[in-house]
Amino acid sequence: MGEQETDAPRAVIVISSHVARGSVGNRAAVFALETLGFPVWAVPTVILPWHPGHGRATRIVPPPDEFAALLKDLENAPWLGEVAAVLSGYLGDAGQAEAVASLVRAVKARNSEALYVCDPVMGDVGGLYVPETTATAIRDRLIPLADVATPNRYELQWLAGAELPDLRSTIAAALHAGPRMMLVTSAPALISGGTGNLLLTANDALLAEHRSIERPPNGLGDLTGAVFLARLLSGVPAGKALQSTTASVFEILARTAKRGADELTLETDAQSLSHPMAMVHLRHLTHPGRDRRA
Repeated sequence: MGEQETDAPRAVIVISSHVARGSVGNRAAVFALETLGFPVWAVPTVILPWHPGHGRATRIVPPPDEFAALLKDLENAPWLGEVAAVLSGYLGDAGQAEAVASLVRAVKARNSEALYVCDPVMGDVGGLYVPETTATAIRDRLIPLADVATPNRYELQWLAGAELPDLRSTIAAALHAGPRMMLVTSAPALISGGTGNLLLTANDALLAEHRSIERPPNGLGDLTGAVFLARLLSGVPAGKALQSTTASVFEILARTAKRGADELTLETDAQSLSHPMAMVHLRHLTHPGRDRRA
């Protein structure tokens, strides 16, 4: 065995968008994971000068064959045994999904304990903002492989093919979606003027709530998926991982909003990733599957 396999795997392969300016996609996920002590192999699916929400800009997508070849190189890398998890986010092209799926299968073949977190970045309140072919590829190729999926409520609506106006319908859709663990961001909250992160596992339905902040900057979903993965890799139980992840992201969001910044101020608020002080209420909700087994 090579030296690289003497320690437990800790590296995370992060596959998502890259922006020159800002804290979205890989910029958010890599910063969070490395700050929390996990080495990262970062793969860009598209390169942009800034988030498209700031205005039109040049978009560079790797040619499909070159992207697939790069991921195949990672599959065959002598260091693959270092990898503890794969996190995928925004895809620049529908064809990238199959290359990501192949890499996930290779990582799991090398390390049966490896986690795959799929953030199905495809839409928001206004509907899909990626081509439907890309959304379909994520649904059909990646979601079935995921140990954890982290859609926002509107992405889950698209995956479910139905409106999700309340917690009951959101819980039902999350349970039906497939992965053994589903973290739904922007979920309906029970507190007035709030929003929540809803976590569904085989046995639990948990809701972490906080007050809503108007016009939040982009990158919250990318950050949430990365921090939650880091908590799981650190051995934190799912419920505590949900609560502390929500506290970290909300604290960074609130401090960013107070500064009036148009991007998450991760570099200023790095301490919030590991030691959040924000209070987040955690509710235990009725789990339909558990009720049926009772």
